[in-house]
Amino acid sequence: MIDVKQRLLALSEEQFRDFSAKLIPTNSNILGVRVPALRQLVKELAKDDWQTFLEEYECVYLEEFMLKGMVIGAIKEDLETVLAYCEKFIPLIDNWAVCDIVCGDLKFAKKYPQQTWTFIQPYLTSQQEYEVRFAVVMILAHFINEEYIAQVLTTLDAVQHEAYYVKMAVAWAVSICFVKFPTQTMAYLHDNHLDDETYNKAIQKIIESRRVDEATKNRLRKMKRKK
Repeated sequence: MIDVKQRLLALSEEQFRDFSAKLIPTNSNILGVRVPALRQLVKELAKDDWQTFLEEYECVYLEEFMLKGMVIGAIKEDLETVLAYCEKFIPLIDNWAVCDIVCGDLKFAKKYPQQTWTFIQPYLTSQQEYEVRFAVVMILAHFINEEYIAQVLTTLDAVQHEAYYVKMAVAWAVSICFVKFPTQTMAYLHDNHLDDETYNKAIQKIIESRRVDEATKNRLRKMKRKK
């Protein structure tokens, strides 16, 4: 198997590590390897002895956890096998960066939407912050489309977790819904069960989007809830 740790050490950048550490305060074990470099390594691992890597490799650094999740998304196996590896990996997520990068790389969700939608449902009601964030980010990465938009808004409205990174993920997802489906999402913003913090953050993120016109942004500013 590829010597993963040595490869990562060779790819690490001190300046990028320091920059990343400021963005990911919940994880101090950062090497400073850029995502494009990780993706190149993922391609090699997916063609190599990926089973040994996924089942036996002990992760310490943030980039190692990222690699493990990204390799799961890259292997050419049946869905049942891939989801079994996902199930083992999800409890290892302990920061937003690993969560979000890995979710984006789990491309099987596009090929098997219904099975993936079913798979993520239990995580939406988990007590664990990053298990819920995983499910929400999977939704925003793969399910904000014509077929799923109604289910997505209903599902996001039902998420109940007080953790910061869950609320921010829900707000982010709602903002993406608005950019892609403004009519449905505007109706939702007028009638929802979001807590004030999540609701106002969603409005803020929509206003920050370059894909929303100024008149709509002004309307949204007036819709913010008073604290």
